[in-house]
Amino acid sequence: MPRKIIYIINPISGTRVKTGLEKMIVQKTNTAGIPFEIFPSVASGDYSFLHPVIREKKITDVVIAGGDGTVSQVINGLMQHDVNFGIIPCGSGNGLAFAAKIPRRPERALDIIFKGKAIATDGFNINEHFSCMLAGLGLDAKVAYDFTQQSTRGLKTYIRLVIRNFFSVKPFSFEIELNKTKLELDAFFISIANSNQFGNNFKIAPKASLHDGLLDIVIATRQTKISFFLQTLRQITGLVDLQSETVVSKNKSLIYFQTKGLTIFNRSSAPFHIDGEPAEIPDKLKIGIREKCFRLLQP
Repeated sequence: MPRKIIYIINPISGTRVKTGLEKMIVQKTNTAGIPFEIFPSVASGDYSFLHPVIREKKITDVVIAGGDGTVSQVINGLMQHDVNFGIIPCGSGNGLAFAAKIPRRPERALDIIFKGKAIATDGFNINEHFSCMLAGLGLDAKVAYDFTQQSTRGLKTYIRLVIRNFFSVKPFSFEIELNKTKLELDAFFISIANSNQFGNNFKIAPKASLHDGLLDIVIATRQTKISFFLQTLRQITGLVDLQSETVVSKNKSLIYFQTKGLTIFNRSSAPFHIDGEPAEIPDKLKIGIREKCFRLLQP
């Protein structure tokens, strides 16, 4: 079937100036001889208006120029269609794109769109919400919320907020149901990862894969701040071994395991994010993998 592309461009994501991006997309796609249309992203995340366009014009590919939040919304809204998804990383973190080895430069990302392979990729559900990359409770969610309030974004801003919140954060209370067992614990954060990273190659779940049918769960339990810093550093550098989900113990400073699903009770209303975007704080999170639920164009 001849390829036909829809591009969805978020004009305000990340720090990169979008001037020239659309022009470059038009030029390169015309050169490739592929019919296309361009639409702006929508803040509501409702892309149902594209359903008839995809059906009637026999669209084969949907390409998102934006950050992880936009990518997740578009995929969630359109993955019922038989299309491939591509990413031109334009966000502040670009965790899914970088986990999939999609280059940062738009020109090179477009080369992946034109020449890459469509690979079946996992996502996951949290209650009624979809995530293609990462969700979290606690410290990283508080940082995500503060990040959205900043007038300037980028890695420097993110690091500044991480440092500020690190010194003020206190552990939150959780109960976790896993393999018919319950764990009650206090933790600084819980990360639920399909991608291996928050973004900018900051790898919170170094052993995570987009295609293995498993979620990586990372929990930093109550401990001194010095220990918390050191254990998190060990985690992001890949020095913490995966534990079997059948023998997870709340007595470890850093818990790291893989599972297809779990339930988390958010006892002290820890802040919550989905793919870097602050979300309504739930009392209970029922989490489950969605194996190979969309196709992502990758090198």
